[in-house]
Amino acid sequence: MVPSRARKRGAAVATVMAAALIGIGVGAGTAHAAGWPPLQRGGHLYGGTNGTGAVTEADLGDFGTCHTLADPVSSVQIVSGSASLVLYPQAGCGGSWAWASGSLAQSNLPGQALSYRVVTP
Repeated sequence: MVPSRARKRGAAVATVMAAALIGIGVGAGTAHAAGWPPLQRGGHLYGGTNGTGAVTEADLGDFGTCHTLADPVSSVQIVSGSASLVLYPQAGCGGSWAWASGSLAQSNLPGQALSYRVVTP
């Protein structure tokens, strides 16, 4: 009698675990589809919020130089252990605010940016 209960309990646990894993997989897939693009090494600047729109790749190897963008960006994603970005609302790294990313970031900017500088984190 005990072996039968143990088997039933094991089957029940396996069923619950499978249902939980399926639910987690579906939920994660749905959330990812509506969210940011997957993390990838480098610096990526997006024309829209939440990692949408046209993508510009930041030159993370060019420390200190101000880079003016052809089109404004509204969000940033950076994965780097050795570089971070400072973004500015005006060309030539000017304007009323500056936003610093850190070396691992995924964020919307406080406004549209037209230039950036690569700095050490």
